[in-house]
Amino acid sequence: MSQENQASITADSSLASLQSFWNNNRKWLLTVVGLVLVLGGGWFAYQQFYQLPREQKAQDAMFKAEEYYRQDSIQKALNGDGQFAGFLKVIDNYAGTPSANLACFYAGSCYLKIDNYEKAVKFLGDFSSSEKLTQARAYKLMGDAYADWGKAEQALDAYKKAGRHFKEDEANSPEYLYLAAYLADRIMKNNAAAIELYQEIKEKYPRSQQAFDADNNLAQLGVYADPK
Repeated sequence: MSQENQASITADSSLASLQSFWNNNRKWLLTVVGLVLVLGGGWFAYQQFYQLPREQKAQDAMFKAEEYYRQDSIQKALNGDGQFAGFLKVIDNYAGTPSANLACFYAGSCYLKIDNYEKAVKFLGDFSSSEKLTQARAYKLMGDAYADWGKAEQALDAYKKAGRHFKEDEANSPEYLYLAAYLADRIMKNNAAAIELYQEIKEKYPRSQQAFDADNNLAQLGVYADPK
């Protein structure tokens, strides 16, 4: 039998198998396809006609609150001014939108400024971003809140998360790690943790000011740089 005939028989057999599968499972397949279309259409409609308008309204509401934030008018930024909504209203009224998520960051920062550390931690913890620079900043602010609240262990964890979240950021990451190291060193008196963090700064960010400061602090802890 020629190769052409073999290929023809194989193709016919495959087509027959597909036809048999279709005939035996037609109702089930049509149901699945219908569900996919309904769900896909529903999701598209939800995004286009519900979420997108809500996000636009949330952005409009955020505008004045962000202005008050830049002016350091914290209470107006949080609660609004009677005419424009503050961050808290944006969070309540437009939950699930990107602007409401960003409002959590702002609200947490506001509460940190007025020394309400519990609420600062809550709102900063509710914030989440794929933008590494901003997310690392949120972890750092959580560290500040915990530290001022007197919760050193939680502050240490938050500072370490901040310093390790965006390793490529050579401006802020060594600063955040240094905050963790300094806290472990001077507040917690945890020499082992402090030494590990100071050495991490020297290894990852050798050209930073924090690496230079780490050398001095390591010397005070009895750890000296190897002579070159």
